[in-house]
Amino acid sequence: MERKRILTGDRPTGKLHLGHYVGSLANRVRLQDEYECFFIIADLHTLTTKPEKEYIEVLADNVRSAALDYLAVGIDPAKSVIYLQSAVPEVIELSLFFQNLITVPRLSRVPSLKEMAQGAGIEEMPFGLLGYPVLQAADILLPRAHLVPVGKDNVAHVEVTREIARRFNYLYGETFPIPDAMVSEYGSLVGTDGNAKMSKSLNNAIFLSDDAKTVEKRVMSMYTDPKRVSADVPGTVEGNPVFQYHDAFNPDKAEVEDLKSRYRLGKVGDVEVKEKLARALNTFLDPIRERRSKYEAQSGLADEVVYDGTMRMREEARATLNLAKKAMGISAVWNRVSRKAEEAKKRRGDK
Repeated sequence: MERKRILTGDRPTGKLHLGHYVGSLANRVRLQDEYECFFIIADLHTLTTKPEKEYIEVLADNVRSAALDYLAVGIDPAKSVIYLQSAVPEVIELSLFFQNLITVPRLSRVPSLKEMAQGAGIEEMPFGLLGYPVLQAADILLPRAHLVPVGKDNVAHVEVTREIARRFNYLYGETFPIPDAMVSEYGSLVGTDGNAKMSKSLNNAIFLSDDAKTVEKRVMSMYTDPKRVSADVPGTVEGNPVFQYHDAFNPDKAEVEDLKSRYRLGKVGDVEVKEKLARALNTFLDPIRERRSKYEAQSGLADEVVYDGTMRMREEARATLNLAKKAMGISAVWNRVSRKAEEAKKRRGDK
């Protein structure tokens, strides 16, 4: 039985963090044995908010860093395709076809686009950012994916892809599967400041590659219950970032429940709660850091993984684009022109 396909990935804007792990990476590792997985390093998408040369110049390093993080968490290139978006030109052509199947008002209703613009300090919406979900639809449908593991904030993007796929199939015949969003059970991870989801730009992230000392420092500075001025004051557990992290990463559930109970009664200080969280996080991150260090020491390995995956994806991309163009009938235009041109040359005796 042919396995279903998955497409998901990341923009190479820097090192990956714990938010990426709970939001998608953990799912990818679990699913790669069950599904045929395509993991995109979406460098073209970075241009929608960071088109300046200074950001483009660091993309190569960021791509390598993302590949190392993928390998470190357990993504196996023998099982999954890790590829570079900009090296697959078919995605641009397919995106162009899709642009004509959706309206500007529909794209304007995608809530995360305004958030992305605000986060990047963009006052007026660029055409590329407005069309972000369309390019993303081309990413998803180019390998003909059936499932898209995403965080809750990207479900609306997958719905745009579903609408585009349905519209294409209606106009030109069944060509693409209608992909479903696969939302992480845990959802997004709040930042260490407690005010927003984890993000490098907000300086509220713990990275997968952070060393033990850095993790301890970040944890000890984490936001907790602002009303709790001393250890003997009962504290709030619900919505408290420290306990959210305990729930996500501390496997000792009895310890977590004990900490919660004592915290609510004012019988444990923030220092103890944070120290135990730092220990749990470092225990979780130790094997990831160890694998990353091993792969990083192998010169050129990360680039080789991305190169091989990209060449594999190019084969899929060409096949999909040919299917789409044949379904649309647009390939017949050039076929006729080239055939007539060859016939005319033969009549004239041209070589």
